[in-house]
Amino acid sequence: RMLSGYKPKNDVKDSYKILELEEGCSPDDVRNSYHNLAKKYHPDSSSGMADSKAFIKVEEAYRVVLSDLGAKQKSGPGEEEEEEEQFKSKSLQHRHYLSFEGVGIGTPSQREKQYMQFRVDRATEQVLQYRQHRLESRYAGSDLSMAKDVRQSKKVKITQAVERLVEDLIQESMAKGDFDNLSGKGKPLQKFSDSPHIDPMTHNLNRILIDNGYQPEWILLQKEIRETIERLRKSVVASRRKLGEPMTLPEQKQWGRVCEQFAEDIRKLNKRVDDFNLVVPILSRQMVHFSTDKEILRARKTYEAVLEKVSDSDTKENEGEKGKRFGWRSSLLKWLKL
Repeated sequence: RMLSGYKPKNDVKDSYKILELEEGCSPDDVRNSYHNLAKKYHPDSSSGMADSKAFIKVEEAYRVVLSDLGAKQKSGPGEEEEEEEQFKSKSLQHRHYLSFEGVGIGTPSQREKQYMQFRVDRATEQVLQYRQHRLESRYAGSDLSMAKDVRQSKKVKITQAVERLVEDLIQESMAKGDFDNLSGKGKPLQKFSDSPHIDPMTHNLNRILIDNGYQPEWILLQKEIRETIERLRKSVVASRRKLGEPMTLPEQKQWGRVCEQFAEDIRKLNKRVDDFNLVVPILSRQMVHFSTDKEILRARKTYEAVLEKVSDSDTKENEGEKGKRFGWRSSLLKWLKL
C-alpha cells in the first residue's frame, strides 16, 4: 500500500498517540508497540478487548509511523531499497482475516471454506423466513379456510377411529367364537359363475360393487338421457295444451318460442348422447341423436290423441244426460195415461 500511493486517514501525531509512542523512537520500538496492540485488539485473539475497528486504526498508525521514520532517515539509494525490502518482509499477512466477517478459525483456506458454508446457511435461513412470511400473508385472514381444514381433519380422525373400533369389535367377536357357527366356515368362497373364461376375483369384485349400489358411468348416462327426453316430451305437450285449439296469432308466436327452446334442449341432449356413445362398452347399446322435427311431430300427435279422448268422453257424457232426460219424459207420459 505504501508503494502504491496509499494515503492513510491518520496524521503522524495521531499515529504516534495510537501506538502510545513519542516522536524520535526507533523502528524496533514501533514494531514492539504494534505487536502488543495487535495482540490486544486483533479479532482472532482471545483478549476481551478484541475490536476489528481499533485494530485497523493501529495498523494504519503503524504504517504511518514507519513511513515517517523512513523519511527522516536520509539514507542512500541502496539503503532505501533495503529498507523497502524490509518493509515488504515485515508487512502484515493477516489482513485477509478481516474479509470473512470474522467467521471461522484456522488457515486462510479453512476460514474461506467455513465462511462459504456460513453464507450458504444464512441464505437458507433467509429463504425459509421468506417462505414463512409469504405463507403467513397468504393465509392471513383466512380463518374460514383454516376452520374448514380443522373440521376436515376431525372428520378424518373420527372416520379412522370408527374403522378401528369396528375392526376391534370384529377381532373381539372372532376371539369369543361368535363366528364359529357359520355354515361356510373353513370353506373356500363359492364361484358365482361356472364359466371358466371369467376370472373369479374380478367376478367377485363386480358382485360386491353391484351389491353396494355401484353402477357404471354409461348406465347412469343412459338413465339420465331417457329421463330427460321423457321430461321434454311431457313439457312440450303440456305447453301445447295450454295454448288451445285453434291458436291465435299471439299463441302461435308463443308456440314458436316453445319450439325454439325445445330445439335447444334437444341439442344439449344430443351432446349427452355423444358422451354416452364414447363410454358405452357394447356397440349395440349406442344411441342415435334425437330429431327436433320428429319430436315436435310426435308431440302434436300426442296432443291430438288427448283431444280425441277428451271429445269422446264429452260425447258419452252428453248422450248419458240425454238418455236420462228422455227416460224422465217417458215415465211422466206413462203416469199421465194411467
